[in-house]
Amino acid sequence: MFQIGDKVFYPMHGAGIIEAIEEKEILGNKQFYYIMNIRNMQVMFPLESNIPIRPIVDLDILEDVFTTFNDGELEPSLKPNQRYRSNMNKMKSGDIYQGAQVIRELMLMGKKRALAAGDKAMLDNAMQILISELVLVKGIAEEQALDLLNDAINN
Repeated sequence: MFQIGDKVFYPMHGAGIIEAIEEKEILGNKQFYYIMNIRNMQVMFPLESNIPIRPIVDLDILEDVFTTFNDGELEPSLKPNQRYRSNMNKMKSGDIYQGAQVIRELMLMGKKRALAAGDKAMLDNAMQILISELVLVKGIAEEQALDLLNDAINN
């Protein structure tokens, strides 16, 4: 169980700080919810949830993730709907390495040809989610986090 002030990662939205724990009644069911702001959006999720919420990573893991952007070759291309489903499953996992893999694969694809609108949206979202965690891990502004991420991707 997390506490107020804990820095956590919520899959598909990103990282934030738990601001409150409140009891809410929704559809006649009373439950306790974590309340946090992620990327200028208030997110509320039940304490008892199947969503793989995790503490943010430490600096060592983040630095390790940065090294994965230049590892290996582009995996064999999937059909667009298969690629979307595969990338979405990786993002939903909440695993920082899988999120970075989505970014890496789409960046490599983008170097070979222009990304389709769905791929571009997935890439932008994956980058914003990673940036939200980078901001909290390093204690820096979003612009600085974007610069660090771009440096890691391009080196």
